Amino acid sequence: MREIDELTDVDDPAWPELQEALAATTVSAEVLPADRPEGRRCLLQMQVTARSVLGALVLNTGGLLLDGGWVRVFGGGSAVDGALPSLGRINRFPAVFDPAWHPAAGLVAGHDVVGGVFALNGHAPSAAGRPGVPGQMTYFAPDTLEWEALDMGHSEWVSWLLSGRLETFYDGLRWPGWRQEAAALAPSQGITVFPFLWSTEAQADLAATSRQAVPMREVIGVAADFARQTGAPDPGFLGEA
Repeated sequence: MREIDELTDVDDPAWPELQEALAATTVSAEVLPADRPEGRRCLLQMQVTARSVLGALVLNTGGLLLDGGWVRVFGGGSAVDGALPSLGRINRFPAVFDPAWHPAAGLVAGHDVVGGVFALNGHAPSAAGRPGVPGQMTYFAPDTLEWEALDMGHSEWVSWLLSGRLETFYDGLRWPGWRQEAAALAPSQGITVFPFLWSTEAQADLAATSRQAVPMREVIGVAADFARQTGAPDPGFLGEA
């Protein structure tokens, strides 16, 4: 076990380079203010250092709102009502450091406003019903209710989010006016789409669906319930979303 000062006081922290990337990206990026004590708690439980992008996000931000708020990346959380929960809350970290604890199904690292979830694979992804290899990012697609391997680690995933390629990734999941609807949301809210995104009706004419701003937990919960009903592995990502 490494003590918190060993994790935070490093010679080459990732945060300055990440700040430069955030300033240079053409993707809209809002850095939420950090809850420093919560960030340190998360860092200690994960046992990662501030040299990593994951550690830098947890220690220095309350999370990121990207592409007009469409994608949310979890960091150290914030004490402000309606803000993004911390990585620790989303993944149900123990209240007190427990060296024996780890997120068995992997680490939920972000989500999007329509219920897609980004997660970092744990040691045994196949046992959790996830594709890919340990340490690889995966995505729970709300239009198929299945997990997809993204063929990248966490730091590469953050770089990819800032690269401007989200428009291609979300082709078929965005409708005319999506940017205005996403921008109007609080970080704790998402958009429920009806007929559901996985339905034939929505996939035939997404623009004709009805949409409403609701708590993010509700958006993700509906997708999780339907995934279980189809016999798919339990998504296991509710946390404190």
